[in-house]
Amino acid sequence: MKSNPIPSLTRLLATGLVAAISALTMATASYADGYPDRPIGVMVAYSPGGATDFQARVATLASAKLDKEEQPVSIGQPIYVTNKPGAGGRKGWNWFAEKAPTDGYMLAAYNVPHFIAQSIVFDTKYNIGNLEPVGNWGADPAVLIVGKDSPFNTAQDLVEFAKGNPGKLTVSGAGKFVGHHIAFLQLAKASATDMQYVPGKGGVGALKLVKGGQVKAGFNNLSDSARAGDDIKILAVADLERHEFLPDVPTFRELGIDVDNSSVNFRGLMVPAGTDQAIIDFLAEKVPVMFGDNKTLGKMKQTNSPVRIMNRDEVIAMWQERQAALTELLATLKDE
Repeated sequence: MKSNPIPSLTRLLATGLVAAISALTMATASYADGYPDRPIGVMVAYSPGGATDFQARVATLASAKLDKEEQPVSIGQPIYVTNKPGAGGRKGWNWFAEKAPTDGYMLAAYNVPHFIAQSIVFDTKYNIGNLEPVGNWGADPAVLIVGKDSPFNTAQDLVEFAKGNPGKLTVSGAGKFVGHHIAFLQLAKASATDMQYVPGKGGVGALKLVKGGQVKAGFNNLSDSARAGDDIKILAVADLERHEFLPDVPTFRELGIDVDNSSVNFRGLMVPAGTDQAIIDFLAEKVPVMFGDNKTLGKMKQTNSPVRIMNRDEVIAMWQERQAALTELLATLKDE
């Protein structure tokens, strides 16, 4: 009885397919095994000296650290920061999503809610669908600040002025639809007042506007504001609880003002879509370890930089939750 040649051909094709897949898998693994073999860049979409830039440099201090056996503790290569500021982060993130290499040698710092809110409101090149997080290092609440010589000593003082002087209360922030702007929109809505938002050149520029008296108040990062010391007064925190770095500063909700934690600034590292999965997996394993280095954590605490380490899966879940929440929130807020 003749054997049917078809099963043999099927087995042959199947064997070839398995071999091809195995070869591809081995090549990918080999590529990841050799990565990284040179320094890695991190693009920060804000100016040097601001909270994101400063914290990115601190968070990556342990990137090339070795253990006692001279083995890499985290990534195994130095990390350098390159700045591409402009348009509240949009300039840098548009470049990153569209033009950054996908070989794992250029990462970017993300800011949430910033890039998510901007992708909802504006026609951006970036969104949560074409960026891949690898770890989160911090969560920095927005705080309401005034100059050290301001007549306002409480958030209620400021709201009362706004009620009696429609359109006269100027409030700075780092840009359009960043966390500061979202906190401003929530405050304006909750207090039913007409306030004027003044975008600065990043957090540093927005803080200078407050210090120099060009605006009557501002929203800024807790970390930058806490480091500003006696140059400003911090009136309220846009979070659900008081922060350990500012234990005497109340939350808005404690003051009866409905501003929640939607503006809390999550910061971490990401790669563009199209990056090899083996590289993403490598970074997802090593980056949180880098963030958790003891000396790094000490430097963060010393500089009033709030830490919240999250792994890749946790960040993906956070991005998806923020996407849904911000889509709903921004639909209810009037852009001033």
